[in-house]
Amino acid sequence: MKKVDICCIIDDDPIFVYGTKRIIKEVDFAKNVIVYPNGQDALEGLLERSKNKEEIPDVIFLDLNMPIMNGWEFLDEFQKFPNNKAKKILIYIISSSVDPRDLERVKNYDQVDTYILKPITPDDLSKILGAKIES
Repeated sequence: MKKVDICCIIDDDPIFVYGTKRIIKEVDFAKNVIVYPNGQDALEGLLERSKNKEEIPDVIFLDLNMPIMNGWEFLDEFQKFPNNKAKKILIYIISSSVDPRDLERVKNYDQVDTYILKPITPDDLSKILGAKIES
């Protein structure tokens, strides 16, 4: 399977980030992993990468509940992202919430591919890689 060039994790939980990075490496999911602790840092970092003509992520794993800027606020701002027309970025919501309102609300965002319940598993990553190859 072809791996992703750049994967981005936006989550404030260092234990989740650590575990997810280990699974990404184990499954050989991505060449590079960028981590941001909240939506604000992620937005600023991704805009900076775009401005500097650096490669932006192919896949973003986004937590919903974070301080400073949560996942919903990030998604609202990301819709205005200048580079998301040039390259399709797949966003996967990674959350421990099973609130049906969250599952319904996520449908309002075209760039969100799937809602995955924490913790992320090697099988989740394999399915994403398989879907990327088919598209």
